[in-house]
Amino acid sequence: MTPVTVVIVGAGPSGVSVLERLGANAAELLGDRPLDVHLIDPCRPGPGRVWRHDQSPLLMLNTMAAHVTMFTDAGVTCAGPIRSGPSLHDWARQRGKGVDDPGVARELENLSETSYPTRRLQSHYLTWVFERAVAGLPPGARFHHHRDRAVDVRDHGGRQRVVLAGGGAVEADAVVLAVGHQEVELSPDQEAMAAHAERHGLCYLPPGYTADQDLSVLRPGARVLVRGLGLAFVDLMVLVTEGRGGRYTEDGPDGLRYLPSGEEPVLYAGSRRGVPFPPKPAYALSSPPPPPGFFDPERVLRETPGRLEFFRDVWPHAAKEIGWGYYHELFTAHPDRVRCGLDAFAEQYAAAAWDSRELRDLLRRTVVDPADVLDLAALDRPLGEAAFPDRAALRRGVGGYLRTALERRSDPRHSAHLGAVHGLLSVFGRLPALLDGGRFSLRSRAADVDGWWAGFFNHLASGPPPGRIRELIALAEAGVVRFVGPDMWVRAAAGRFEAGSPAVPGDPVTAGALVEARLPVGALPASRDPLLRSLYARGGLWESGGAEDGFRHRTGLAAVDGRDGAVLDAAGRRHPQRFALGPFTTALAGGNFTRPGADPVSSRLTDAVARSALAAAVSPG
Repeated sequence: MTPVTVVIVGAGPSGVSVLERLGANAAELLGDRPLDVHLIDPCRPGPGRVWRHDQSPLLMLNTMAAHVTMFTDAGVTCAGPIRSGPSLHDWARQRGKGVDDPGVARELENLSETSYPTRRLQSHYLTWVFERAVAGLPPGARFHHHRDRAVDVRDHGGRQRVVLAGGGAVEADAVVLAVGHQEVELSPDQEAMAAHAERHGLCYLPPGYTADQDLSVLRPGARVLVRGLGLAFVDLMVLVTEGRGGRYTEDGPDGLRYLPSGEEPVLYAGSRRGVPFPPKPAYALSSPPPPPGFFDPERVLRETPGRLEFFRDVWPHAAKEIGWGYYHELFTAHPDRVRCGLDAFAEQYAAAAWDSRELRDLLRRTVVDPADVLDLAALDRPLGEAAFPDRAALRRGVGGYLRTALERRSDPRHSAHLGAVHGLLSVFGRLPALLDGGRFSLRSRAADVDGWWAGFFNHLASGPPPGRIRELIALAEAGVVRFVGPDMWVRAAAGRFEAGSPAVPGDPVTAGALVEARLPVGALPASRDPLLRSLYARGGLWESGGAEDGFRHRTGLAAVDGRDGAVLDAAGRRHPQRFALGPFTTALAGGNFTRPGADPVSSRLTDAVARSALAAAVSPG
């Protein structure tokens, strides 16, 4: 019989996850028809570009080895069959001895469930996952890897024609775009900074994956302004300190001291919050909260007949879910710090609206120490509206915050904060229902999920390993990292770059280099990827975020149906044979790697994409 052909553009974790799901769903959806799968990417399948082996061994995941998997399990809610597989830790324990890599072999000897693996080790795991996905394709299936770039996709005689940069094309019944983070053209502000740097012989590094940046231009001892204090900043910090020969000893005032090599630049870093992400918790919940009930997308949509406003219609329900995770852990794990039992508290908590007088009175009566009352505003803006007389005072303020954050994420007495993170993850997993492309129109029902919410989520749930915060404290004490403050501003001035913060008035920092420590935002129409540019130019991809579309996603994301990644046109119509997923789209999925036993959005989405692609391939249109 004529084979069904599916093309996946992108060989990183998302593309490989779709490949695995194609194999899992093929028997049900294709019957006896054979399957041809073409994977197009110049990089090695599995790791792709970002997780490639060829990067510094100092760079690591921000997730424990036991919390990383690429497989579905009983906790995943999806229509396709479950195909379980080992977590990164279990794979390392079972199969890691076969890794032919001396550095990774040494790491494997000491790897535990709570270790934070290097990206090189993750590269080996992802390669194995890819090989298993190919082996899991149905009997008679054929697999092709094209070490090339796709530069265009066109409708062609009822099928899809994927054009390759090296010449030739692949005919397909369905195409899945899993091209990951996009390199994009500079924004007007970034263009101005780059032009200023060129005119005056300065250094400017635009947004990008830190491991791909040429950091040799940051000279030893030079002042460098860094805009961003997230995970990209952590990578930069590591590569220009320990990566240049600096080292740490266990004898500093905070347990760690940094010994410079003399090759480091001096980093002046700031952001909207003015502080780095807090570290990942080093403990587990004593008792996971019961199934969620306070954040109910169906209820939100039912109670809001018109367009959703995030802070008016969505946030009160989300905040109450986060609060429930926090207080459930506080009442179950630390009963000495509350004045009643969980059942009595839960009944009154359920009846009180978020941030209402009733809720505040309830917490005042039942929580012994006011410091144990959840303050989401303080979590979002740790420095609040504080003003500092000088940079030394700011350094002490940020240092105090970092030490407190490290303590709270290390001491189980503060496990209620992990309960809040679980509530946050519960909300994230249900947000896609607010962008449902079926019963609720994508053009009229939407929420602001890419602005404040995305930053808040990443700040609380995507922090670095605790060891990185210890290192940052030591680097600040050594004067290698210095803080600019919250609401950091940057401008071109007098042949230099200048930065400051309202929290430290009248004391700007000047430097000859500026680094944008963040990944590029959005994709369309500024993507440098020839495939996305070609599709956008012909209207084959639609940029969400315009004033006329009803969305409140950030401008530049490709509009897709959040249920299964089907590409949408400007009228909200699904393309019958094209699907897309990843950070360049409006489909909420979170990271590529999921925690065993969870019900992650990414696993649900890749299964739905694979099933819709197979169904479209069998019955196009």
